[in-house]
Amino acid sequence: MKKEKDGIYLEKCVNHKDRLTSYSCMKHGVYMCEECMHCTDPTIYCKFRESCPIWYTEKNNKSDGKISVTTQESEVRSRNSE
Repeated sequence: MKKEKDGIYLEKCVNHKDRLTSYSCMKHGVYMCEECMHCTDPTIYCKFRESCPIWYTEKNNKSDGKISVTTQESEVRSRNSE
């Protein structure tokens, strides 16, 4: 059930049902709070990527030297597969 606050629609986070958020993955149709916010398919084409706040935030974190949880998990998986 969507709630509106100051003209912005909010939904419950997919992982934290007690948190309302406006960040959504349009490809998968889920909402994520700031703690959960990461691209679930960073290497697969997404037609929404150009306007995706989740992708944009992750991209900026990488350029600032911050490593996202998704990137860390990918690195661990690749090391374990060697």
